[in-house]
Amino acid sequence: MEASTITILLIAVVVIIVLSVFFSFFPVMLWVSAWAAGVRISIITLVAMRLRRVTPSRIVNPLIKATKAGLGVNINQLESHYLAGGNVDRVVNALIAAQRADIPLEFTRAAAIDLAGRDVLLAVQMSVNPRVIETPIVAAVAKNGIEVKVKARVTVRANIDRLVGGAGEETIIARVGEGIVTTVGSSSTHKDVLENPDSISRTVLSKGLDSGTAFEILSIDIADVDVGKNIGAYLQTEQAEADKRIAQAKAEERRAMAVAHEQEMKARVVEMKALVVESESQVPLAMAEALRSGKLGVMDYMNLKNIEADTQMRGSLGKLNDGDDSSRPTNK
Repeated sequence: MEASTITILLIAVVVIIVLSVFFSFFPVMLWVSAWAAGVRISIITLVAMRLRRVTPSRIVNPLIKATKAGLGVNINQLESHYLAGGNVDRVVNALIAAQRADIPLEFTRAAAIDLAGRDVLLAVQMSVNPRVIETPIVAAVAKNGIEVKVKARVTVRANIDRLVGGAGEETIIARVGEGIVTTVGSSSTHKDVLENPDSISRTVLSKGLDSGTAFEILSIDIADVDVGKNIGAYLQTEQAEADKRIAQAKAEERRAMAVAHEQEMKARVVEMKALVVESESQVPLAMAEALRSGKLGVMDYMNLKNIEADTQMRGSLGKLNDGDDSSRPTNK
């Protein structure tokens, strides 16, 4: 009894293993689901998918949805897109959404969009339901120097034809910001912008900013307009401060040149005094030479000395008289 029981268990295990291997290579339930949905596909094709390392459910289930929706997509298209690294289920869902929304979209175009890294289903949904992009605050300066801060909302719709190779949202935001700066900068005063904010929308829309992008701009609405700083006055203040520093630097340069010239004059005076002293030192030598040569007599020399002594005495008396006059009190 025990031997027969073990034999039965071994046979059961072997049967389970064989069935597991069989159903892993032969997805019978998936084949039955396909036939029940009206998709004619052979079991050999499913086994061949296994050999090509393709998950049959990733192909058959989207094919069932496409067949039920009447898209006319064959299994070879789905399998080639899967092998190329695409998302088959997302492409089929996008094709179904486009068909329901009456948007012309072929499988090759949808597959190309998916392989380009864009969400083709989101693009179809955006074509049906436009998206609103809010730009950051854009600061621009009018001609009178007043800063104006503008925030805009851009309503865009995906352009299926330009989705491959077209620029994204960043380009739209940058171009709208450029249009805002151009419009505000060409305004005479900031009041013109505050009175007619729709002029910004008209100018931006007239530039055709959606060219070369993956979107189509439907409208541009100004959400907020604020007055910022007086940039013109600030720049004038900065210019005046710079001019003042330049003038101070030039004045300091002139002062330094004057001080240097004064020092040169003082040196010149000292030099002249040295020349005078040198010239005076030559007088005794000249007088001695005159005495030796007989051109000057002894009496003449004595008279000269007396005159010098008399001059010194008169100068001393004059200084004493001046001192007495300054110390004497004055009568009022």
